[in-house]
Amino acid sequence: MLSPGMDSTREGGGVAGTVLIPTNFVWSYGGRSVYLSGSFTGWTNLYQMSPVEGCPTVFQVICSLTPGYHQYKFFVDGEWRHDENQPCISCTYGIVNTVLLARESDYIPPPMSTAVSSLTNMDVDNEAFQQLVRISDGSLHEAVPRVRETDLEVSRHRVSLFLSTHTVYELLPESGKIITLDVDLPVKQAFHILYEQGISIAPLWDSFKGQFVGVLSALDFILILRELGNHGSNLTEEELETHTISAWKEGKGYLNRQIDGHGRALRRGLIHAGPYDDMKDVALKILENQVATVPIIHSSSEDGSFPQLLHLASLSGILKCICRYFRHSSNSLPVLQLPIFAIPVGTWVSEIGQPNQRPLAKLRASASLSSALSLLVQAQVSSIPIVDDNDSLLDIYSRSDITALAKNRTYAHINLEDMTIHQALQLGQDPYSPYEFNSQRCEMCLRTDLLQEVMDRFANPGIRRLVIVEAGSRRVEGIVSLSDIFKFLLG
Repeated sequence: MLSPGMDSTREGGGVAGTVLIPTNFVWSYGGRSVYLSGSFTGWTNLYQMSPVEGCPTVFQVICSLTPGYHQYKFFVDGEWRHDENQPCISCTYGIVNTVLLARESDYIPPPMSTAVSSLTNMDVDNEAFQQLVRISDGSLHEAVPRVRETDLEVSRHRVSLFLSTHTVYELLPESGKIITLDVDLPVKQAFHILYEQGISIAPLWDSFKGQFVGVLSALDFILILRELGNHGSNLTEEELETHTISAWKEGKGYLNRQIDGHGRALRRGLIHAGPYDDMKDVALKILENQVATVPIIHSSSEDGSFPQLLHLASLSGILKCICRYFRHSSNSLPVLQLPIFAIPVGTWVSEIGQPNQRPLAKLRASASLSSALSLLVQAQVSSIPIVDDNDSLLDIYSRSDITALAKNRTYAHINLEDMTIHQALQLGQDPYSPYEFNSQRCEMCLRTDLLQEVMDRFANPGIRRLVIVEAGSRRVEGIVSLSDIFKFLLG
């Protein structure tokens, strides 16, 4: 059709005296060089699109267009492409996307074609994706694609069947190591071990009982620091020295008022599984008990003596198996082809979607570390988006970040009320440096991303949640976690 040229004025179809509407075009599917062209340029110019900071696969460009009906297409790495998830028609230039910029409510666009090209290996459900995009004064309004009940039932049944017929044994790696801690270890030492090993959770071994009896996690350290902070303005290393892991677990039972009829603290039994338990059972254990991992333990003896710890099963590993199994038959799970904002998954700000029965927790970088820890505990969330005054994403504070306080024994001489989230995340760096967006820590997605794309991201080790942002501004619109995905898939 044409070849890339110099960067244009990005004013398409303008006529003297006509009001132009700034319109944001987004390509969310990657590439090395991405351009935009359309009827508003007479199909003679290409507008270069820029990658969105923090989202290397997302490109955008803003064009000032006249009200009315426009067609457009993307030129990606030398090939013409269209966005299968936006309205499209067949015309002289093949299949193109369409957009209506209307100020008049009675403007009727030409009918959209039901034909969609197969540029990906997914068969797109046209009924779900045919949506009218209206932009008035530059704001985007989308008709939410309908989730068909039959598609949901079929998808959930097939995922459930797969998980029920595959065992945890398939999750076991060929090699690796698992850090375990003895319950008689001082809490302070355990704190340092987690930090030095770069882990946020470790199974606990009781030498006297000869059994694995529980786990120690980053949440335990959050609770410890909050409890010790109640006894004075500063935390002391000596206070942590006097507590073994066993003593802490005993005290935790009293704090949570988990006491039996004799006034003794009740300990929750270890949540674990065997190598031949099915994946669905393990996934449900993780969800129902709100834990990050389930130890996979095997014993060759009938009485369970001499147990062997084989693996720490997580939702990430299970999801990776799901993605691998359905990778070449994704059309057998129709819900994978829906954008995440169209399905009941995640927690959203109220103006974008219905919150998941609770408001989206966000904090400013200037908020105290104490407020962040309290929110993690009270809201029962694993991470909090850190935003600026415009609600644009700067960073994220997670439970596992608490282990950073072990560096240089920071926990021994801080006040949780005095330390800001900025300072906590900048440990080892200049605490007075300007707080800028941290692209290495923030895993993001767009609300228009397909469920399959989001699941593929979660299948990568270490990714447990994605912050949903607006393209370009990084304004936080919601957050979706691994647990959210499994709650949706398993119903």
